[in-house]
Amino acid sequence: MQISLFEPLGAYAPLPAIARRPAQLVGNTPVLWIDEPFAPPGRGFYAKLEGTNPGGIKDRPGLHMVGEARRRGDLVPGAPIVESSSGTLGLGLALAGLTYGHPVTVVTDPGMEPSMVRLLTALGARVDQVAVPHPEGGWQEARRERVAELLTRTPGAYCPDQYHNPDNMAAYRPLAAELIGQLGRIDVLVAAVGTGGHSAGTVSALREPFPGLRLIGVDTVGSTIFGQPAGPRLMRGLGSSIHPSNVDYDAFAEVHWIAPAEAVWACRQLARRHYASGGWSVGAVALVAGWVARTCPPGTRIAAIFPDGPHRYLETVYNDAWCEDHGLLGQQAPQEPDEIAAPDECVVTAWTRCSQVRDPLGREPADTKAGVVR
Repeated sequence: MQISLFEPLGAYAPLPAIARRPAQLVGNTPVLWIDEPFAPPGRGFYAKLEGTNPGGIKDRPGLHMVGEARRRGDLVPGAPIVESSSGTLGLGLALAGLTYGHPVTVVTDPGMEPSMVRLLTALGARVDQVAVPHPEGGWQEARRERVAELLTRTPGAYCPDQYHNPDNMAAYRPLAAELIGQLGRIDVLVAAVGTGGHSAGTVSALREPFPGLRLIGVDTVGSTIFGQPAGPRLMRGLGSSIHPSNVDYDAFAEVHWIAPAEAVWACRQLARRHYASGGWSVGAVALVAGWVARTCPPGTRIAAIFPDGPHRYLETVYNDAWCEDHGLLGQQAPQEPDEIAAPDECVVTAWTRCSQVRDPLGREPADTKAGVVR
């Protein structure tokens, strides 16, 4: 519907509610239909634009984990919050710190974009960067060790521990409820996997009305989550060099690994064709969701979660010079993924699919519906 500039003011009410606090801006994110060039017209997918939250998708667990810790008494009023983050959860915790009155320290590594460091600082968080990766667990394990050190030195400080905290998963039930309200039936959910929180929490809630829903996980090359060996990871926001217990391996029908050049191509196509894009996770998810739309029967309703927007990535994904330095330009993503029969069959370096998903550590599955770990 085209709105005339000459209509009386208020003719197209209702308008969005006025927020009294920034935390009230979190949630009720829009959905956008995506088709070409990822799928032909009529065979696309629905993208849940979590980048329209003030800081991105992890505003949800940032607020929820802190709120639940306060309710249980694990976090006392005014006590410091210390957590490891590559960026997006840091924004969510900065929002939670402002909302509930807690100083926040975000432990990160040199891979965090300078713009993100400046933004977190502007939002009132303290940024602590580790200098050397852990010899086995990489930057993530180095950050976690630094968090443990800071907790020891700061009596009363609290770490939400996003990798293993079931409150991380529980934070995504409202996202699932929004999707149901927006789309009605959902047949397939495509989600990036890092800590495992938003894939596990969203799918467990969606399967209450839709028990046959298929969950497709999206990871990055060089990530250990699904059984690949650890390797250098250019893509931030998805993947891991440790094994978060929040990943619900039993929930996945299959997993896809995406390489950086493929994600860059997808991000830029989204921006150019749909005026909606984001970072590494968004590009990777769009590539896989488009393939699902092309290969599933017509009428299959596919939802894809886009965790953030493009602004954090203007000096990386959307910077031609940076991308050229890393060999990421001039490569159109393939139409189909390679396939492997087992997640440890070979080291994957490009878009690859595997329909066998298992916990590489052989742990008991998480009871994500109850929000606890058995």
